Amino acid sequence: MSFSDLKKQSSLGSLTSKLVKEVEKMNNTSSGADERLWKPEMDKTGNGYAVIRFLPAPNNEELPWAKMYSHAFQGPGGWYIENSLTTTGGKDPVSEYNRELWNSGNEADKDTVRKQKRKLSYYANIYVVQDKANPQNEGGVFLYKFGKKIFDKVMEAMQPEFEDETPINPFDFWQGANFKLKLKKVAGYWNYDSSEFDRPSPLLDDDDALEALWQKQYALAALVATDQFKSYEDLEKRLKMVLGAKPTPRRYDEETDNEDSSRGNFAPDWAAKSTPAADFNAPDITPTKSADSDEDDALSYFQKLAEE
Repeated sequence: MSFSDLKKQSSLGSLTSKLVKEVEKMNNTSSGADERLWKPEMDKTGNGYAVIRFLPAPNNEELPWAKMYSHAFQGPGGWYIENSLTTTGGKDPVSEYNRELWNSGNEADKDTVRKQKRKLSYYANIYVVQDKANPQNEGGVFLYKFGKKIFDKVMEAMQPEFEDETPINPFDFWQGANFKLKLKKVAGYWNYDSSEFDRPSPLLDDDDALEALWQKQYALAALVATDQFKSYEDLEKRLKMVLGAKPTPRRYDEETDNEDSSRGNFAPDWAAKSTPAADFNAPDITPTKSADSDEDDALSYFQKLAEE
């Protein structure tokens, strides 16, 4: 698809309906810091604020986001920190094991499933409009990893609840809208409820500049390509090694914790303090370093513990 085709689709509004249909389809299926990845940073008061713009799908890709399922839990044999093969529609040993436990009818088994459930994360290209904590990021194109809560806000923009609200495609260069990311701690958890989209407006007034940004975007499909995942056999071997005695409970990040609603909500009591590190077995993407400011990516925290 050419850049002119992208603009034509914006005028026709065809991308919005296409993205909505793709989400409906999705819902029916089940090292060091990477400078490509941007994360909000907290200020001295414990709050964070930034303005970003979600960008269209990269050249030759259909979707402006990629989704990743993962598991992170502890057993007597160590930590299990792996991306799930269900991301690509394959069978995954943890998911199969959890299904057996859930169907046993034993409440203790169901509690175990809740502790081992999948976590859902998304990746998208963004343009940083305002980042007072790190102004050098402003005007740059980055990858942004976020959870279901922010993704739900994206969907609410495309499918507003009330008749007097106009749908927008947040990923559109010309008719999209900036996203005001407001981050605060509530009861010890990162909270994004106050985040909101601004009024629709072109990201830039110069199409040549927009095209230059479009060409700078990072490939998303490659992040969740099948060759980025371990084999079923390797994951099963790791799972058998980890399983055993009761794990030491710790605490999940509210934003990136997966909502597998059929299995309930799990909020174990992790250690409150975490330090970003590399995602285990993930495409080479890790949070920019920030002492207490990030979304406390669960996999990053678990990875550090596993390495120690």
